[in-house]
Amino acid sequence: MLMPNANIAPLSVKNLSLKIGDKTLLNEINLTSSTSGISLIMGANGAGKSLLLRTLHGLLEINSGEILYSGSSLEESRAKQAMVFQKPVLLRRSTIQNLKFAAPEGTDDKTLFEYLALVHLDGKANSPARMLSGGEQQRLALARALITQPEVLLLDEPTASLDPASVLIIEQLIKSASVRGVKVIFVSHDIGQAKRLASEVIFLHKGEVTEHAEANTFFTHPESREAKAYLAGELLI
Repeated sequence: MLMPNANIAPLSVKNLSLKIGDKTLLNEINLTSSTSGISLIMGANGAGKSLLLRTLHGLLEINSGEILYSGSSLEESRAKQAMVFQKPVLLRRSTIQNLKFAAPEGTDDKTLFEYLALVHLDGKANSPARMLSGGEQQRLALARALITQPEVLLLDEPTASLDPASVLIIEQLIKSASVRGVKVIFVSHDIGQAKRLASEVIFLHKGEVTEHAEANTFFTHPESREAKAYLAGELLI
C-alpha cells in the first residue's frame, strides 16, 4: 500500500525512455509532481501523451528509467491504481454486474447502488452495459475505477466526444476524488477542460517534456515555443 508522506512527491519520473525497435517514443523524461492535485498531460496529437500515461500505469515496458509514486516503486503501487481509457471495455453483463466485477470482494449491493447513483446510473442497474450511451458507458467505467478506492487515478481523455451532461458529471467526480487526496493524472486535448481541472500541466512534444508548470502559469505565461504555439491554436509538427 502507498504510504502518503508530505515530504515525498506523489509522482517522480527519472530518465524514462520508451523505444519500439529503433524508434524512440518517449525520450529521457524527468519530472516531479509535488502536488496531490490534478496533473494534466497535454500536447498535440502524436506527442506521446497516451504512451506516457500507459507507461505510468505499467502497461508498457520502459527501456530505462524509474517511476515512483509517493516513494514507492511502480510495482508496489499498481494495486492502488485505477485507469480509465478513452473507450471503455465493458463486459457482456448488466450495468451493476460490470460494477460488481470490479468492486473489492465482499462489496454489498447497497454500496454498488451508491456508486451507480454517483454516476447517475442507478436507474439503469439492470440494463445491458453495452447498450448504454457512450457517455453512460464512460461514467460506468469511472464508477468501476472509483469503487476500487484508488490512491492514483489515471485518465486517458475520458470525456472525448461525450455529451455535456456526462462531461459535467465526470469532471465533478474527478474534482471530488482529487479533494479526497487521490492523485489524478489526466490526459486531455481540451484546453477549456484543462483550465477547469488542472493543478499543473505537463506538456509533451515529440515524446519529450518541453514544459511543466502550475496551471495558472502555463496558461498565462507559457515559456516553451511549443506550448505557446499549441495554446495559440497553431499546428505543431
